[in-house]
Amino acid sequence: MSAKRIARPHKKASPCVLKRPSLGIARPLVVAAAFLAIAVASPGTAQAQSPMVVGSDRGGYLHDRLIELENLQRHGIQVEIRGRVCYSTCTMFLGLPGTCVDPNTTFGFHGPSRSGRRLAQADFDYFSEVMASYYPEPLRTWFMDKGRNRINGVYKIKGTELIRLGIPACRTA
Repeated sequence: MSAKRIARPHKKASPCVLKRPSLGIARPLVVAAAFLAIAVASPGTAQAQSPMVVGSDRGGYLHDRLIELENLQRHGIQVEIRGRVCYSTCTMFLGLPGTCVDPNTTFGFHGPSRSGRRLAQADFDYFSEVMASYYPEPLRTWFMDKGRNRINGVYKIKGTELIRLGIPACRTA
């Protein structure tokens, strides 16, 4: 699964999911440097990559998360969601192969918005589909039917419930 293009062809600006300070032109350099560091520090492809452990993560811009998801998948890095919370775009890690969850983590789902404001219906539908494409079933269907309709606040779901839906539990240390 590669990152999906999120800009609608007839739109100049893409909406964000949550506010986060902008690094402007520096952001692509920071992202590139981070993944270059991972590539240089990583052992050869014959050895398994260490998993990325997600601590408490309250989300961020959809575009930034899509880049992160694509890079994790390209490098075959599995994700362990072990923090107290995983809200907003953090929940999109659930769609990566091999992702596991801690039963005590609280996941928070909401629909796409522009800094907490509703999007035009066509944009709302489009970005909802982009987000949902990273959720395994039956979470994907639930998100499209219900979860995406909350813009302010989040629907909270415990890791134990996601495990009951078929998402693997992380092994205890």
